[in-house]
Amino acid sequence: MAKPSAPAAPSAPTPAAAPPAGGINFKGVLQELIRRNASDLHLKVGRPPTLRVDGELEPVDHPPLRPEDLKTLAEQLMTPRQVKQFADEKESDFAIGVPGIGRFRVNVYQQRGSLCYAMRAIPYQARTIAELNLPPVLEEIAMKPRGLVLVTGVTGSGKSTALAAMIQHVNENRRANVITIEDPIEFLHRDINCHINQREVGIDTATFEQALRRVLRQDPDVILIGEIRDLDTLDTALKAADTGHLVFSTLHTTDATQTINRVLSFYPPHQQAEVRFSLASALQAVVSLRLVPRSDKAGRIPACEVLVNTAAVRDQIRDMEKTLNIPDLIREGAVQYGMQSFDQSLMQHYSRGVISYESAVFYATSPAEFALRVQGVAGTSDNSWSAFEGENPA
Repeated sequence: MAKPSAPAAPSAPTPAAAPPAGGINFKGVLQELIRRNASDLHLKVGRPPTLRVDGELEPVDHPPLRPEDLKTLAEQLMTPRQVKQFADEKESDFAIGVPGIGRFRVNVYQQRGSLCYAMRAIPYQARTIAELNLPPVLEEIAMKPRGLVLVTGVTGSGKSTALAAMIQHVNENRRANVITIEDPIEFLHRDINCHINQREVGIDTATFEQALRRVLRQDPDVILIGEIRDLDTLDTALKAADTGHLVFSTLHTTDATQTINRVLSFYPPHQQAEVRFSLASALQAVVSLRLVPRSDKAGRIPACEVLVNTAAVRDQIRDMEKTLNIPDLIREGAVQYGMQSFDQSLMQHYSRGVISYESAVFYATSPAEFALRVQGVAGTSDNSWSAFEGENPA
């Protein structure tokens, strides 16, 4: 997403080490990515390597890449299985580790007949919920004994990072058997109090579907499914959550309302009543994320919407005659259950001087209402905002 104000003139590209003759200095570019705290690296023929820093694309001082550079890189990074997959499907996902630098999630794809790369930096160590500036209620959600927890947001909003923090919290505070099914494995978790088994599609299991069919026979307490992509995956997740397991997964949806509607839309009309009852019983929480540029220092901070499945939420999900009114349910559950809306999360960051007013309004779900709230125009009976408002810097 674009920043709310006109972007400043781009800074001069920072030079990477000179590339070897007729090639790309891949290690030097990755070192530059880490040095500048970039989230992503893009490699494309005819362009220099490009980093995404705080949401903006910035080129590295490197000669434009040639087709043979990217072809040679593919031969160095990809296994024979991945090469075959790419030949069949024209794209491939995998993860790599570069000693002394870090781990990276890689997507290789083809455009106009040439190779392109999108690489996402993955920290070796998962950060805690507090370190990520996520709301403390996520610690309670992570410790639920059973149910389905969905973490949602657009691409690059921090879903995988938030999930890794929740798994880390489970690892530190429970004695459980945790099984993850990922494509590819991103964060590496070492056993602390939990027994953690991370399975990568194509390496540890033939397919996502096969791993999901058999995961319940592996005595899991906690299951992490990298992403819900289809009806079979969703069905397995709901059944596992309904039979006493804690299931974490992600969806590419923007907020809690869209998430619940998306889950229901996976099923045909004649199954709607059944799936509404199943979802109402299995769901524990929906956590939705948006990354917002900071104004106090470089970087971004997550705005977070949290919906906890209370009795009132369950009743609305079950009742086909009712239209979902998630914003009101979040407002009603803010004080007692720790729920919060995006706008309340933005208000908290703004009140602390972490984000600018322009950014807060730009990322708000209801910009006009948010602006009025900042000016002190609000219903006198609504006390759900009190925990999020402080001394506004404006």
